[in-house]
Amino acid sequence: MKVSQHIRRSRTARVSVALLCSAALAACGGQQDEGAHRPAPTTSFTEQGVTVTLSVSDWHASTGTLSAVFTPERKGFHLYSTDLPADGVEGVGRPTAMAVTGAVKAAGRLAASAEVRSISVPGVEAPVPVYPDGPVTATLPVRADADGDATVLIGYASCSTQDGCTIPVSDRPVHLHVTGDRATFNPH
Repeated sequence: MKVSQHIRRSRTARVSVALLCSAALAACGGQQDEGAHRPAPTTSFTEQGVTVTLSVSDWHASTGTLSAVFTPERKGFHLYSTDLPADGVEGVGRPTAMAVTGAVKAAGRLAASAEVRSISVPGVEAPVPVYPDGPVTATLPVRADADGDATVLIGYASCSTQDGCTIPVSDRPVHLHVTGDRATFNPH
């Protein structure tokens, strides 16, 4: 009787191990090759009180989305709307901007994740469109006409109603290399 109990336990253990292995193999088999799950290329820089983190997502067949997260380093600072005129409102503010040149072209309009609100600035008659204090994500659909190098041009200014403004950043270049199936940031 002890032998038959041992055999049953042994079979149960083997069946359990086989089921666990099957489940693990099924989970692994459901994944695509490693190249299809490459992390999105990213790079970042900090200038004039704002950290900008850029990434490229959904890149395939020479199209994708550029994203930039603009994060003011100090609490209480906001960024200006992407729709702000290039010279601001009555000279106040600079738009949050992202443009591309070279092998990559914009395939749509720059969009931001935050709602625009208007603020009053002393000495300025018109309201000034800004985003709420804190980080803002801007996205730009892009396409490449050919493999090659491109430049992402970043612009922004941050301000606080209490602590003033930082010096605006205009056309800060970030270098990118694209092929039909890959986009990578180049250190320069």
